[in-house]
Amino acid sequence: MLTRQQTHRPAALVSVPANRPPAGDFAADMLAALAARPRCLSPKYFYDEKGSALFDQICQLPEYYPTRAELALLAAHAAEIAGQIGPDAEIVEFGAGSLRKIRLLLDALDHPVRYVPLDISGAHLAASAKALQRGYPGLSVLPVVADYTAALPLPQKAGGAARRVGFFPGSTIGNLSPAEALAFLKQAGRALRGGALLLGVDLVKDPSVLHAAYNDAQGVTAAFNLNLLGRANRELDADFDVSGFVHSAFYNAPLQRVEMHLMSRRAQRLRVCGQSFAFAEGETLHTENSYKFTMGGLRELAVKAGFEPGPAWTDPQGQFCLHWLQAPA
Repeated sequence: MLTRQQTHRPAALVSVPANRPPAGDFAADMLAALAARPRCLSPKYFYDEKGSALFDQICQLPEYYPTRAELALLAAHAAEIAGQIGPDAEIVEFGAGSLRKIRLLLDALDHPVRYVPLDISGAHLAASAKALQRGYPGLSVLPVVADYTAALPLPQKAGGAARRVGFFPGSTIGNLSPAEALAFLKQAGRALRGGALLLGVDLVKDPSVLHAAYNDAQGVTAAFNLNLLGRANRELDADFDVSGFVHSAFYNAPLQRVEMHLMSRRAQRLRVCGQSFAFAEGETLHTENSYKFTMGGLRELAVKAGFEPGPAWTDPQGQFCLHWLQAPA
């Protein structure tokens, strides 16, 4: 097994390829969102350097169960999952973030050939990849800055890799609409052909648990949501009065999703990229959906995308699940 003491391959230099999503995307999407009714913006723009750091704090909050539940599942079943992955694999992680969870798998894997983390936040990814490389000096690490919801710009599979296995933890797939989730899984299936995808999903549960997870007592989730406006002020020559908006998050049971919004406290006018926009009191900018899944519903989605569902691992409370999805050759 690959551990810090057992190294088997020369380390690759950690470098972020120059395929960062165009800087103009944020401006264009923000302007389109503000002009639309209802107003809705992709949650991928949460993750600038400050937003990524705030999300890392969210994952440590007592109310935010998904990270603890998933880490416990990975720790408890790492050997079994490693058996499914097999020796000499290349691991591709979508939405890699702080690279905390992958360590539990790396410690259990039999001689992984390469690890390819993808994330939209370049600075955060570079720092996380360098830290991981220090912990696993014999592992080839190739971080890729990319919006994986738009395309999967994966490098050629590493020489000597027996198969390519995707890792998509955190129920990040829940941030996609059902149509987007299906499109992503179809794309991932093509990229992982002959391999598999280990997918973490948050399960449908008591709405009170969900409400607490997205409305924490310390206000970190609120700061994370409001940072989107601060980012617009920093990057888009905007003049959002951040104090004029409030974080709003609630569970929409018929749609099985938590919704996050930024609600205007008052009637106000603001400018972004030289254009003027008005908000009425109580009007919102819809910033995130977080869909929750049933076991059967996720398996149906996976089959529709072309995967063959395999083992699934769930915590005793039934809060979270890891699904093994085979990608046929």
